[in-house]
Order: sequence, then C-alpha cells, then structure tokens
Amino acid sequence: MADDVTVLEPAPSTPLVRAAGGVLWRTGRSGDVEVLVVHRPKYDDWSLPKGKCEADEPSADCALREVEEETGYRCVLGPELATTSYVDSKGRHKEVRYWVMTLVSGGFEANDEVDEIRWQTLAEARPLLSYERDRHVLDSFSSGDDHTG
Repeated sequence: MADDVTVLEPAPSTPLVRAAGGVLWRTGRSGDVEVLVVHRPKYDDWSLPKGKCEADEPSADCALREVEEETGYRCVLGPELATTSYVDSKGRHKEVRYWVMTLVSGGFEANDEVDEIRWQTLAEARPLLSYERDRHVLDSFSSGDDHTG
C-alpha cells in the first residue's frame, strides 16, 4: 500500500533561495507587546511578513523592502532574529533571515500577496501562525529583552 506522506527534498543542484522578513512590533493599548502577522490568500496561511531577495540584494535591505511591499509599513531594523531553513513547495532549499522591526510610517492596504493583517499579543500570535518555523522566530523575538536594538 502506498504511503500517503510526501517528503519534499531539494532538487539536485538547486540554488539556495534567499529570503528575508521581520517581526514588526508595537505596544498595544493594554501595554502588551503586539506583533504583526499576515494572511496570504495564495497559501491560506498566517505567517510573518517576508519575501525573496533579488540577486545581490543584501538580506537586510530585502527584509525592509518585502515587509513594506506586503504590509504598507516602513520600518527600521532592530536586532537580527532566528533564521529559518526549509525545502519549499517547489523542492528548493530556502533560507529566511528575520529582524526585529519598529514601525515608522505607512498603513496596510490589502494586496495580491497579503489580504489581511492582525496585530496580536505574543500569546495570540503563536497559535495563529501556520508554521512551526515562524513560531521559532517569534520565540527568538520574545526572548529578547530590548526589541529596539
């Protein structure tokens, strides 16, 4: 009987897909730290904002650009957080670097990549995130004492 589990392995000689993103945070009305999570309609998932780096684009620049493209928010970078690494749905090895991000300006408008955002406390965000790798990044954020860098 065939096994129903599909294991994704990187395709031979597939180049690394570099990506970057951020954990945007603010102090909520209750005084608790809130972080931004995004809903991606293409995958029907909740994740942290991120995207692929352009050729030779520094990861930090990519993180700022992608977060602004997906959320409409301009940010400043804080400390770097955990990096995730996995095989994507196309069988490519993907590495995503994340930074703490503090909101400077802007506003969200739904777009093709992100149709909804939610500001959530850490306790609310963790179970909402669709992937364990994003929870790992959130954990690295929550273990930091000073998010402003």
